[in-house]
Amino acid sequence: MTRLRVAVIGAGHLGRIHSKLLGSVEGAQLVAISDPIEAARNNAAKLFDVPTFADYRDCIDQIDAAVIAAPTDAHAEIATNLLKAGKHLLVEKPLATTAADADKLAMLAASRRLTLQVGHVERFNPAFTALGDIGVDVKYVEAVRASRFPGRCLDVGVVMDLMIHDIDLVCSMTDAAIADVSASGIAVVSDHEDLAEARLEFACGLVANLKASRVSPTPARQMQVYGCGGFAEIDFSGPALHAVRPSESLVDRDFDLDEATDNPLGYADTLFTDHLQLETQQLESRNAILDELHDFVISIQSGISPTVSGLAGARAVTIAEKILDAIARRAWYAAAAPSEIGPLASVRRRIEAPSRLRKAA
Repeated sequence: MTRLRVAVIGAGHLGRIHSKLLGSVEGAQLVAISDPIEAARNNAAKLFDVPTFADYRDCIDQIDAAVIAAPTDAHAEIATNLLKAGKHLLVEKPLATTAADADKLAMLAASRRLTLQVGHVERFNPAFTALGDIGVDVKYVEAVRASRFPGRCLDVGVVMDLMIHDIDLVCSMTDAAIADVSASGIAVVSDHEDLAEARLEFACGLVANLKASRVSPTPARQMQVYGCGGFAEIDFSGPALHAVRPSESLVDRDFDLDEATDNPLGYADTLFTDHLQLETQQLESRNAILDELHDFVISIQSGISPTVSGLAGARAVTIAEKILDAIARRAWYAAAAPSEIGPLASVRRRIEAPSRLRKAA
Protein backbone atom coordinates (compact mmCIF):
# COMPACT_ATOMS: atom_id res chain seq x y z
CA MET A 1 0.00 0.00 0.00
CA THR A 2 1.32 3.44 -0.93
CA ARG A 3 2.22 5.49 2.11
CA LEU A 4 0.34 8.71 2.76
CA ARG A 5 2.45 11.79 2.24
CA VAL A 6 1.93 13.95 5.31
CA ALA A 7 2.95 17.53 6.07
CA VAL A 8 3.07 19.11 9.51
CA ILE A 9 1.91 22.72 9.54
CA GLY A 10 3.54 24.46 12.49
CA ALA A 11 6.99 23.58 13.84
CA GLY A 12 6.42 24.54 17.45
CA HIS A 13 6.23 22.20 20.44
CA LEU A 14 3.33 20.04 19.23
CA GLY A 15 4.43 20.21 15.61
CA ARG A 16 7.81 18.75 16.51
CA ILE A 17 6.15 15.94 18.49
CA HIS A 18 3.91 15.02 15.54
CA SER A 19 6.84 15.21 13.13
CA LYS A 20 8.89 12.84 15.28
CA LEU A 21 6.09 10.32 15.82
CA LEU A 22 5.00 10.19 12.18
CA GLY A 23 8.17 8.21 11.52
CA SER A 24 6.64 5.39 13.61
CA VAL A 25 3.23 5.37 11.92
CA GLU A 26 2.73 2.56 9.45
CA GLY A 27 1.28 3.80 6.19
CA ALA A 28 2.46 7.40 6.63
CA GLN A 29 5.51 9.38 5.63
CA LEU A 30 6.50 12.86 6.78
CA VAL A 31 7.38 14.73 3.58
CA ALA A 32 7.23 18.41 4.55
CA ILE A 33 7.10 20.86 7.47
CA SER A 34 5.81 24.41 7.21
CA ASP A 35 6.27 27.35 9.56
CA PRO A 36 6.47 31.09 8.82
CA ILE A 37 9.27 31.54 11.38
CA GLU A 38 12.69 30.93 9.86
CA ALA A 39 14.34 29.72 13.06
CA ALA A 40 11.60 27.12 13.55
CA ARG A 41 12.02 25.92 9.95
CA ASN A 42 15.78 25.63 10.28
CA ASN A 43 15.46 23.64 13.51
CA ALA A 44 12.87 21.32 11.94
CA ALA A 45 15.07 20.75 8.89
CA LYS A 46 17.94 19.63 11.13
CA LEU A 47 15.75 17.40 13.28
CA PHE A 48 13.72 15.66 10.59
CA ASP A 49 15.64 16.01 7.33
CA VAL A 50 12.60 16.94 5.21
CA PRO A 51 11.91 20.01 3.06
CA THR A 52 10.58 23.02 4.95
CA PHE A 53 8.36 25.80 3.70
CA ALA A 54 7.49 29.28 4.95
CA ASP A 55 4.05 29.00 3.33
CA TYR A 56 2.17 25.71 3.62
CA ARG A 57 0.50 26.35 0.26
CA ASP A 58 3.85 25.78 -1.46
CA CYS A 59 3.76 22.07 -0.57
CA ILE A 60 0.08 21.31 -1.21
CA ASP A 61 0.78 19.45 -4.45
CA GLN A 62 3.28 17.21 -2.65
CA ILE A 63 1.01 15.88 0.12
CA ASP A 64 -2.05 13.73 0.72
CA ALA A 65 -2.72 14.83 4.29
CA ALA A 66 -1.59 17.30 6.92
CA VAL A 67 -1.37 17.77 10.66
CA ILE A 68 -2.20 21.36 11.60
CA ALA A 69 -0.30 22.40 14.73
CA ALA A 70 -0.34 26.12 13.98
CA PRO A 71 -1.70 28.77 16.40
CA THR A 72 -5.42 28.32 17.03
CA ASP A 73 -6.47 31.54 15.34
CA ALA A 74 -4.96 30.24 12.08
CA HIS A 75 -6.73 26.84 12.13
CA ALA A 76 -9.84 27.88 10.22
CA GLU A 77 -8.06 29.51 7.28
CA ILE A 78 -5.39 26.83 6.88
CA ALA A 79 -7.85 23.95 7.25
CA THR A 80 -10.31 25.51 4.79
CA ASN A 81 -7.63 25.90 2.12
CA LEU A 82 -6.32 22.37 2.60
CA LEU A 83 -9.78 20.77 2.59
CA LYS A 84 -10.66 22.63 -0.60
CA ALA A 85 -7.46 21.21 -2.05
CA GLY A 86 -8.66 17.69 -1.18
CA LYS A 87 -6.33 16.98 1.75
CA HIS A 88 -7.17 14.91 4.82
CA LEU A 89 -6.54 16.73 8.08
CA LEU A 90 -5.71 16.20 11.72
CA VAL A 91 -6.21 19.59 13.38
CA GLU A 92 -4.87 20.16 16.87
CA LYS A 93 -7.50 21.15 19.41
CA PRO A 94 -9.50 23.30 19.40
CA LEU A 95 -10.73 22.85 15.84
CA ALA A 96 -11.31 26.62 15.54
CA THR A 97 -11.77 29.65 17.75
CA THR A 98 -15.48 30.01 16.96
CA ALA A 99 -18.37 27.59 16.66
CA ALA A 100 -19.29 29.03 13.26
CA ASP A 101 -15.82 28.32 11.83
CA ALA A 102 -15.71 24.86 13.41
CA ASP A 103 -19.09 23.93 11.93
CA LYS A 104 -18.00 25.14 8.48
CA LEU A 105 -14.88 22.96 8.60
CA ALA A 106 -16.85 19.89 9.67
CA MET A 107 -19.40 20.41 6.87
CA LEU A 108 -16.70 21.10 4.28
CA ALA A 109 -14.85 17.87 5.15
CA ALA A 110 -18.07 15.87 5.05
CA SER A 111 -19.12 17.31 1.69
CA ARG A 112 -15.77 16.36 0.17
CA ARG A 113 -15.62 12.97 1.94
CA LEU A 114 -12.33 13.83 3.59
CA THR A 115 -11.10 12.72 7.00
CA LEU A 116 -11.13 15.56 9.50
CA GLN A 117 -9.81 14.52 12.89
CA VAL A 118 -9.41 16.82 15.89
CA GLY A 119 -6.52 16.46 18.31
CA HIS A 120 -8.39 15.78 21.53
CA VAL A 121 -5.65 13.41 22.55
CA GLU A 122 -7.10 12.50 25.96
CA ARG A 123 -9.58 10.25 24.14
CA PHE A 124 -6.59 7.97 23.58
CA ASN A 125 -5.30 8.13 27.14
CA PRO A 126 -5.26 4.53 28.46
CA ALA A 127 -6.91 5.65 31.72
CA PHE A 128 -9.88 6.96 29.76
CA THR A 129 -10.11 4.11 27.25
CA ALA A 130 -10.18 1.64 30.19
CA LEU A 131 -13.28 3.30 31.65
CA GLY A 132 -15.48 0.60 30.15
CA ASP A 133 -19.06 0.22 31.35
CA ILE A 134 -18.63 2.91 34.02
CA GLY A 135 -18.57 5.35 31.14
CA VAL A 136 -22.09 4.26 30.11
CA ASP A 137 -25.10 6.29 31.25
CA VAL A 138 -22.93 8.72 33.21
CA LYS A 139 -24.85 11.15 35.40
CA TYR A 140 -22.18 13.24 37.11
CA VAL A 141 -18.64 14.30 36.19
CA GLU A 142 -16.08 16.42 37.99
CA ALA A 143 -12.83 17.41 36.28
CA VAL A 144 -9.81 19.50 37.21
CA ARG A 145 -7.17 20.42 34.66
CA ALA A 146 -4.37 22.71 35.77
CA SER A 147 -0.90 23.62 34.59
CA ARG A 148 1.87 26.04 35.32
CA PHE A 149 1.88 29.08 33.05
CA PRO A 150 2.78 27.65 29.62
CA GLY A 151 3.87 30.86 27.86
CA ARG A 152 2.26 29.55 24.67
CA CYS A 153 -1.26 29.16 23.25
CA LEU A 154 -1.95 32.66 24.54
CA ASP A 155 -4.10 33.49 21.52
CA VAL A 156 -6.91 31.76 23.46
CA GLY A 157 -7.85 31.49 27.13
CA VAL A 158 -7.79 28.49 29.41
CA VAL A 159 -11.25 27.33 28.25
CA MET A 160 -10.10 26.75 24.67
CA ASP A 161 -6.59 25.76 25.75
CA LEU A 162 -7.19 23.25 28.58
CA MET A 163 -10.85 22.91 29.54
CA ILE A 164 -11.70 21.97 25.93
CA HIS A 165 -10.15 18.53 26.63
CA ASP A 166 -12.64 17.79 29.38
CA ILE A 167 -15.52 19.31 27.40
CA ASP A 168 -14.79 16.81 24.65
CA LEU A 169 -14.47 13.90 27.08
CA VAL A 170 -17.84 14.73 28.65
CA CYS A 171 -19.41 15.09 25.19
CA SER A 172 -18.13 11.61 24.30
CA MET A 173 -20.31 10.25 27.13
CA THR A 174 -23.62 11.56 25.77
CA ASP A 175 -25.30 12.56 22.53
CA ALA A 176 -27.82 14.70 24.42
CA ALA A 177 -28.10 18.42 23.77
CA ILE A 178 -26.68 20.91 26.21
CA ALA A 179 -29.48 22.30 28.37
CA ASP A 180 -27.76 24.88 30.56
CA VAL A 181 -24.33 26.45 31.07
CA SER A 182 -23.06 28.57 33.94
CA ALA A 183 -19.45 29.68 34.29
CA SER A 184 -16.98 32.19 35.63
CA GLY A 185 -13.39 33.00 34.81
CA ILE A 186 -10.62 35.45 35.61
CA ALA A 187 -7.69 36.81 33.62
CA VAL A 188 -4.56 36.80 35.79
CA VAL A 189 -1.58 37.40 33.51
CA SER A 190 -2.92 37.22 29.93
CA ASP A 191 -5.60 39.01 27.94
CA HIS A 192 -7.93 36.00 28.30
CA GLU A 193 -9.27 34.00 31.21
CA ASP A 194 -6.47 32.06 32.93
CA LEU A 195 -8.76 30.48 35.54
CA ALA A 196 -12.22 29.13 34.76
CA GLU A 197 -14.96 26.94 36.14
CA ALA A 198 -18.12 25.76 34.40
CA ARG A 199 -21.21 23.73 35.15
CA LEU A 200 -22.77 21.92 32.20
CA GLU A 201 -26.21 20.35 32.28
CA PHE A 202 -27.36 18.05 29.47
CA ALA A 203 -30.90 17.14 28.45
CA CYS A 204 -30.25 13.50 29.48
CA GLY A 205 -29.62 14.54 33.09
CA LEU A 206 -25.82 14.44 32.97
CA VAL A 207 -24.17 17.21 35.00
CA ALA A 208 -20.49 18.13 34.66
CA ASN A 209 -18.47 20.51 36.82
CA LEU A 210 -15.22 21.50 35.10
CA LYS A 211 -12.32 23.55 36.46
CA ALA A 212 -9.23 24.71 34.58
CA SER A 213 -6.20 26.84 35.37
CA ARG A 214 -3.00 27.68 33.56
CA VAL A 215 -1.54 29.62 36.50
CA SER A 216 -1.44 26.78 38.99
CA PRO A 217 1.69 25.92 40.98
CA THR A 218 0.56 22.28 40.98
CA PRO A 219 -0.27 20.55 37.67
CA ALA A 220 -3.35 18.30 37.64
CA ARG A 221 -5.30 16.29 35.07
CA GLN A 222 -8.03 14.45 36.94
CA MET A 223 -11.63 13.42 36.42
CA GLN A 224 -14.26 11.69 38.52
CA VAL A 225 -17.09 9.90 36.74
CA TYR A 226 -20.31 8.64 38.35
CA GLY A 227 -22.43 6.29 36.29
CA CYS A 228 -24.94 3.50 36.77
CA GLY A 229 -22.07 1.01 36.61
CA GLY A 230 -20.14 2.65 39.43
CA PHE A 231 -17.69 5.43 40.16
CA ALA A 232 -14.27 5.99 38.59
CA GLU A 233 -11.38 8.29 39.41
CA ILE A 234 -9.06 9.04 36.51
CA ASP A 235 -5.56 10.47 36.69
CA PHE A 236 -4.63 11.32 33.12
CA SER A 237 -1.06 12.17 34.10
CA GLY A 238 -0.29 8.81 35.75
CA PRO A 239 -2.08 7.44 33.95
CA ALA A 240 -4.21 5.64 36.54
CA LEU A 241 -7.80 4.48 36.90
CA HIS A 242 -9.48 3.48 40.15
CA ALA A 243 -13.04 2.19 40.04
CA VAL A 244 -15.63 1.54 42.72
CA ARG A 245 -18.41 -0.83 41.74
CA PRO A 246 -21.60 -1.00 43.81
CA SER A 247 -23.19 -4.30 44.77
CA GLU A 248 -26.47 -5.35 43.18
CA SER A 249 -28.38 -4.45 46.35
CA LEU A 250 -27.08 -0.88 46.16
CA VAL A 251 -27.91 -0.56 42.47
CA ASP A 252 -31.43 -1.92 43.04
CA ARG A 253 -31.95 0.30 46.13
CA ASP A 254 -32.57 -2.80 48.26
CA PHE A 255 -29.76 -2.03 50.70
CA ASP A 256 -30.88 -0.84 54.16
CA LEU A 257 -28.13 0.50 56.38
CA ASP A 258 -30.29 0.14 59.52
CA GLU A 259 -30.75 -3.55 58.79
CA ALA A 260 -27.13 -4.11 57.82
CA THR A 261 -25.62 -2.79 61.05
CA ASP A 262 -26.42 -1.20 64.36
CA ASN A 263 -23.05 0.61 64.29
CA PRO A 264 -22.73 2.79 61.15
CA LEU A 265 -19.55 4.39 62.52
CA GLY A 266 -17.78 1.03 62.36
CA TYR A 267 -19.25 -0.14 59.08
CA ALA A 268 -16.74 1.40 56.65
CA ASP A 269 -14.57 -1.71 56.18
CA THR A 270 -17.56 -3.96 55.57
CA LEU A 271 -19.12 -1.47 53.19
CA PHE A 272 -16.03 -1.33 51.01
CA THR A 273 -15.58 -5.10 51.14
CA ASP A 274 -19.11 -6.26 50.46
CA HIS A 275 -20.93 -3.42 48.71
CA LEU A 276 -18.44 -0.94 47.21
CA GLN A 277 -15.64 -2.93 45.66
CA LEU A 278 -12.50 -0.99 44.79
CA GLU A 279 -10.68 -1.96 41.59
CA THR A 280 -7.35 -0.58 40.39
CA GLN A 281 -7.08 -1.06 36.65
CA GLN A 282 -3.80 -2.29 35.22
CA LEU A 283 -3.07 0.04 32.33
CA GLU A 284 -0.88 -0.57 29.34
CA SER A 285 1.77 2.08 28.83
CA ARG A 286 0.99 3.83 25.54
CA ASN A 287 1.80 7.02 23.65
CA ALA A 288 -1.58 8.71 23.18
CA ILE A 289 -0.40 11.06 20.41
CA LEU A 290 1.07 8.12 18.50
CA ASP A 291 -2.24 6.24 18.86
CA GLU A 292 -4.02 9.36 17.63
CA LEU A 293 -1.81 9.48 14.52
CA HIS A 294 -2.42 5.77 13.85
CA ASP A 295 -6.16 6.44 14.15
CA PHE A 296 -5.83 9.28 11.63
CA VAL A 297 -4.09 7.13 9.03
CA ILE A 298 -6.45 4.18 9.53
CA SER A 299 -9.44 6.51 9.09
CA ILE A 300 -8.07 7.78 5.79
CA GLN A 301 -7.28 4.29 4.51
CA SER A 302 -10.57 2.72 5.59
CA GLY A 303 -13.00 5.61 5.18
CA ILE A 304 -14.22 5.04 8.75
CA SER A 305 -14.82 8.11 10.90
CA PRO A 306 -11.92 8.88 13.27
CA THR A 307 -12.33 8.60 17.02
CA VAL A 308 -12.64 12.39 17.29
CA SER A 309 -14.36 13.59 14.12
CA GLY A 310 -14.77 17.12 12.86
CA LEU A 311 -18.35 17.06 14.14
CA ALA A 312 -17.14 16.07 17.61
CA GLY A 313 -14.53 18.81 17.53
CA ALA A 314 -17.13 21.36 16.45
CA ARG A 315 -19.46 20.29 19.25
CA ALA A 316 -16.73 20.90 21.83
CA VAL A 317 -16.05 24.36 20.41
CA THR A 318 -19.77 25.19 20.50
CA ILE A 319 -19.98 24.34 24.20
CA ALA A 320 -16.71 26.16 24.92
CA GLU A 321 -18.16 29.22 23.24
CA LYS A 322 -21.24 29.03 25.50
CA ILE A 323 -18.92 28.86 28.50
CA LEU A 324 -17.01 31.91 27.30
CA ASP A 325 -20.28 33.79 26.81
CA ALA A 326 -21.26 32.96 30.41
CA ILE A 327 -17.85 34.09 31.66
CA ALA A 328 -18.21 37.37 29.78
CA ARG A 329 -21.56 38.03 31.51
CA ARG A 330 -20.36 37.12 35.00
CA ALA A 331 -20.83 40.03 37.44
CA TRP A 332 -18.42 39.94 40.38
CA TYR A 333 -20.29 42.37 42.61
CA ALA A 334 -23.87 43.28 43.42
CA ALA A 335 -24.93 46.24 41.28
CA ALA A 336 -21.73 45.73 39.28
CA ALA A 337 -20.44 48.46 37.00
CA PRO A 338 -19.54 47.45 33.42
CA SER A 339 -15.87 47.35 34.45
CA GLU A 340 -16.73 44.78 37.13
CA ILE A 341 -18.17 42.19 34.74
CA GLY A 342 -16.32 39.41 32.91
CA PRO A 343 -12.81 37.94 33.10
CA LEU A 344 -11.04 41.32 32.97
CA ALA A 345 -13.14 42.84 35.75
CA SER A 346 -11.47 45.49 37.85
CA VAL A 347 -11.16 44.80 41.57
CA ARG A 348 -12.68 47.09 44.14
CA ARG A 349 -10.02 48.49 46.40
CA ARG A 350 -11.97 48.01 49.61
CA ILE A 351 -14.94 45.82 50.36
CA GLU A 352 -16.81 46.36 53.63
CA ALA A 353 -19.26 43.81 55.00
CA PRO A 354 -22.67 45.39 55.81
CA SER A 355 -22.31 44.30 59.46
CA ARG A 356 -19.08 46.27 59.82
CA LEU A 357 -20.62 49.33 58.22
CA ARG A 358 -23.45 49.23 60.77
CA LYS A 359 -21.00 48.98 63.67
CA ALA A 360 -18.96 51.88 62.30
CA ALA A 361 -22.10 54.02 62.14
